[in-house]
Amino acid sequence: MSRALLADDAATRLGGDVRTDDGELLRALHAEHGTALWSYVVGLTNGDRAQAQDVVQETMLRAWRNPQILAQTSGSARGWLFTVAKRIIIDEWRTARSRRERVTEKLPEQSVPDATELAVDRHLVVAALRTLSAEHRAVLLECYFRGSSVAEAAEALGIPPGTVKSRTHYALRALRLAVDEMGGVE
Repeated sequence: MSRALLADDAATRLGGDVRTDDGELLRALHAEHGTALWSYVVGLTNGDRAQAQDVVQETMLRAWRNPQILAQTSGSARGWLFTVAKRIIIDEWRTARSRRERVTEKLPEQSVPDATELAVDRHLVVAALRTLSAEHRAVLLECYFRGSSVAEAAEALGIPPGTVKSRTHYALRALRLAVDEMGGVE
């Protein structure tokens, strides 16, 4: 289909009538400009063929939505398509979609946690626990190390649940102060 026929068909659509010939118009537009547009876009996307296909589809969709472009007597439809495709790619570069995950052959180096820091922190907490009273240590042992609820800790220690809550609060406060006095945990 020639440019003149495309323009005539597009001009008849300007009134808002969507006809069954719209598919024909789009197929003709793609047949005339699709290959050149795709080649151009592959170059702009650094050889990413999947992204190039998406850009060409979006460009053709915009052309279909703007048939007045095809009805213009000045300028060329191909120039308009190339400009739209380039702008779509620029917009993608500017958005978060351009920061999507990339597939590579090499995995980045994984950081290894420093086991010595963990051991030092553990020793620091144990030393701070030794500074607490026996009642405070027992409540922390029951609630935090054994994972008991307040009711379970109260039953195991033989004290009321309110006392468990109170001792836990004061034990944690005393533990935090002891750790800070010893140099703190990072």
